[in-house]
Amino acid sequence: MSYGYGGGGGRRGRRGGRGYRDGSRERFDRGGGGSSRGHSSDFNQDRGGEGGEGGQRLDRHPPHLKGREIGLWYARYGAVRKKQADRRSRAVVQMDEAREKHITKLLNSVQSGQPGPVRDSRDARTLLSDSWQSAANSSEHCYFDGDLPEEKILKAEVKSEEEDEDVGFGQQKATRGPQRYFSKAAVKDEAPDRWDDEEEQGEEKKPMMKDKDLEFLLQETVQDRSLDEHLKRDLQSKKMDLKYKEMLKFREKLPSYGKKEALVELINSNRVLVVSGETGCGKTTQVTQFILDDYINRGMGSMCRVVCTQPRRISAISVAERVAAERAESVGNGNSCGYQIRLQSRLPRRQGSILYCTTGIILQWLCSDPMLSSVSHIVLDEIHERNLQSDVLLIIVKDLLKLRSDLKVILMSATLNAEKFSKYFDNCPMIHIPGLTFPVEEFLLEDVIEMIRYRPLNKDRRSSWKKGFWHGRNSASAKEAKEEEYKSSWPSYKRTLQDRHSENTIDSLEMLDSDDKIDLELIVGLIRYIVVNEEEGAILVFLPGWDNISSLNDLLMAQQMFRSDQFVIIPLHSLMPTVNQTQVFKRPPPGVRKIVIATNIAETSITIDDVVYVIDGGKIKETNFDTDNNISTMTAEWVSLANAKQRKGRAGRVRPGKCYHLYNGLRASLLDAYQLPEIMRTPLEELCLQIKILKLGSIGRFLEKALDPPTEKAVNLAIRNLTDLNALDYAENLTALGFHLARLPVEPHIGKLILFGALLGCLDPALTVAASLSFKDPFFIPLGKEKMADMRRRVLSKNSKSDHLTIVNAFKGWEEAKRRGARYEREYCWDNFLSANTLQMLHNMKGQFAEHLMHAGFVSSRDPKDPKSNVNSDNEKLIKAVIVAGLYPKVATIRPSYSKKRPGVKVYTQADGKVCIHPKSVNAEEKEFNYTWLIYHLKMRTSSIFLYDCTEVSPFSLLFFGGDITIQKDQDQDTIAVDKWIVFRSPARIAHLVKSLKKELDSLLQEKIRNPAPVDWQNRESKDCAVITAIIDLITTQEKPSGGSKDYDRTWAPAPRGQHIYFNDDDDDNDDDD
Repeated sequence: MSYGYGGGGGRRGRRGGRGYRDGSRERFDRGGGGSSRGHSSDFNQDRGGEGGEGGQRLDRHPPHLKGREIGLWYARYGAVRKKQADRRSRAVVQMDEAREKHITKLLNSVQSGQPGPVRDSRDARTLLSDSWQSAANSSEHCYFDGDLPEEKILKAEVKSEEEDEDVGFGQQKATRGPQRYFSKAAVKDEAPDRWDDEEEQGEEKKPMMKDKDLEFLLQETVQDRSLDEHLKRDLQSKKMDLKYKEMLKFREKLPSYGKKEALVELINSNRVLVVSGETGCGKTTQVTQFILDDYINRGMGSMCRVVCTQPRRISAISVAERVAAERAESVGNGNSCGYQIRLQSRLPRRQGSILYCTTGIILQWLCSDPMLSSVSHIVLDEIHERNLQSDVLLIIVKDLLKLRSDLKVILMSATLNAEKFSKYFDNCPMIHIPGLTFPVEEFLLEDVIEMIRYRPLNKDRRSSWKKGFWHGRNSASAKEAKEEEYKSSWPSYKRTLQDRHSENTIDSLEMLDSDDKIDLELIVGLIRYIVVNEEEGAILVFLPGWDNISSLNDLLMAQQMFRSDQFVIIPLHSLMPTVNQTQVFKRPPPGVRKIVIATNIAETSITIDDVVYVIDGGKIKETNFDTDNNISTMTAEWVSLANAKQRKGRAGRVRPGKCYHLYNGLRASLLDAYQLPEIMRTPLEELCLQIKILKLGSIGRFLEKALDPPTEKAVNLAIRNLTDLNALDYAENLTALGFHLARLPVEPHIGKLILFGALLGCLDPALTVAASLSFKDPFFIPLGKEKMADMRRRVLSKNSKSDHLTIVNAFKGWEEAKRRGARYEREYCWDNFLSANTLQMLHNMKGQFAEHLMHAGFVSSRDPKDPKSNVNSDNEKLIKAVIVAGLYPKVATIRPSYSKKRPGVKVYTQADGKVCIHPKSVNAEEKEFNYTWLIYHLKMRTSSIFLYDCTEVSPFSLLFFGGDITIQKDQDQDTIAVDKWIVFRSPARIAHLVKSLKKELDSLLQEKIRNPAPVDWQNRESKDCAVITAIIDLITTQEKPSGGSKDYDRTWAPAPRGQHIYFNDDDDDNDDDD
């Protein structure tokens, strides 16, 4: 492999390797190489003529070495040459004279003239400023914050200590030392976890911000006799209401109604009860009503406040509406039943009521009232799903029971593992409710193929066991065992099929089984078959994710048959607007068939009464996390037996139904019993922040109490990542930054990106990037048009060399087209291979994020496009810097590649070595970069380790918004480094200016995050505006693309023949130029 760093020599010491292309003959570092016999100076001979002593050329190994020693010599030789090449290729950080003077003047005025309350005694700032002036005048060398000569540092510390002694007890000034807005040292004396206490005291003095999410919680539960009587009379009068009586007749048919007395007695006589029930038994709608009605009938209605958690927004809304209808009321509006989800609620009356809410709402309440004092009964529904939030809530509720003797807890689950939950709560009693379902006939994939005579086209003919049962090269050992079992069992299973199915069916089965993607054409064919041959009834299709749902929807709508008014097609996904989702429950008129395409949201969370036919795609989206490599994988995995049972149960609600499983019988026999709990297979950063904001103590000790605790390694990795992100300090306390990140409904890196977008005046593009990283990018790739789609993406990138800015540009274009009208919107999306549905979803998410920021005080409007929050939204370089602020330390470095087989660049991360840019990235085939650094969000391992999205970023972006800055001399080079591994060349005085300016930025951002307020961009005299504007100016005007510089050109120029340098890169073996 040729490398254009100009290093001489090679494994065989080819001729021509006599120095660098610029003619220099740089000397090797002493001790940089040698043999195992101790020839440490083998690389350090003076280079004259053909080499050192006796004409020995330096790029040839010393003649006394033999065998393995020669290989070791060349390995060390290559490492030294690589290090020297890296040193020569470093980008230069510089600024012009005018800006240097301006920043010097700015720093002096900020440090001496405006000592803010947080920095009164920071490093004796005024003294340091004076010292810097004298030092700069005398030697052109700047000293800032710890870079003073030792005697001056000592004097500064003595003066600082004397100043501190003047401050009274309890009024200690800010901690000395480098302060960052995400500082690991707390700004106050007490742990940051106690900051909220002071904030709460402060809030008492000012009008409390109306937080609707807390409205239901913050109520007194004092018994009110007159209200008790009123509620009792109201319930008695309902029994005369025709609508109520009609609903009561339906309720009485439900299996749960038959267990009413037993349920009420068990709840009243026990603190915890596990209720397990089959699909359709009515437990979710009835148990809460039994509790409320019992209290009302006993004259204690005012003391009853039942809260029932749901894992999804749509289920909270739909169940509340159903319960309200059964009580002959409208939902909310001060009636007996309401719901609350994030940023949306219809609340019931204050006392004697039922509230359905998402699990996240309860966790939010715990921040304000850890005892949940006003809640009499907590009903945790769908706990068998084992999602992250519900598992955390189980730990909290178990601990809460020790503190509140009056609290009642009801755990409701499908008939899966009910005993496990009972055991966790000290063997509490259980009650089982049978289901109300009709018989359901089941079909497997081979039956479906035979039935509809389906023949797949253009499929890989390898049988599935040759490709692997789980379709993943990096499967866990348990899955590898399943793969082996499948492989060994397939031939005999195939023989059993021959007795019952045609040869064509078996061929088609093997062709389908060879592809890990769901065959949507097969599903379309099956739907047509059901429509033509079966009786009326709604069809429910289960698919793993939004991609499949939208693709199937498009396939159906492309056929004339399904575009008619005889069909209602409803895509159903948890992130779709809740308004659209509610139509799924409405029965269509006679003669119209409803087709619902859903994720596993429709397994247990919601009930669609008129479903008769279920098509089980056999897959479910599952996140898995590799703690060894700190890499997530999000793949469509095979369903568990529990999933399959739930899906089947959805078909028998109104009459006998049919369920079509799209996997073969052998695969069905090898399905796992249950999915692995989410807490054991996902990154834990968000969860750790939640634990800290709820003040639940040590993260590790808290999670040890989980029903299925995560590994210690996963917990420690999450804590380390949050410390690196500066959301936690080293004592595991929440920093100010961590406090806000914990309150945002996104993972921490994306939350940080959102905050910085607000603080730096580029809110709208930052929210677009954050929404797309949280959900998905809006591009789709139609079959056969992949290259055209890639080209359109590159056009939208506008040569920004950024996947994130490509999405910003695409979103802007969509908004403009939408303003012009529906036809323009359709054309724009069609031309650019964009999903209008996904873009609308991103638009909705941006609104939610802006609402959070407004409530927190970072912006003054809930409109993402508010001009005050977008003064810098047209500054592409600043937006890239904001992306660095959010995603750091997810940094990769670019090196040139001269391979004919793999043109482009090579990309490396510090943790993984060589990685690949994913083919869908606009940077995948990019050959000319301006800088040598990329920032990325998603890194996943499939066949290789891929960076799925990346943005080219500049040195100033990394210096101001990356990690800690260090300044040092590397041989003859003055350098400035970010976290000691991202190194740039910089004159010492410029390096110290940059470091000091970054400290000022960190300080003011810390203050902004501690006391959120929008930056006043109109007040140019303010310190905030002056410092941020100076940094924006540097990022925008002083970043000169390295590609045109002499030094950088040396890095990227083609390597002359014979000048080779070798690296220990396992994956470079095929990169020969010869």
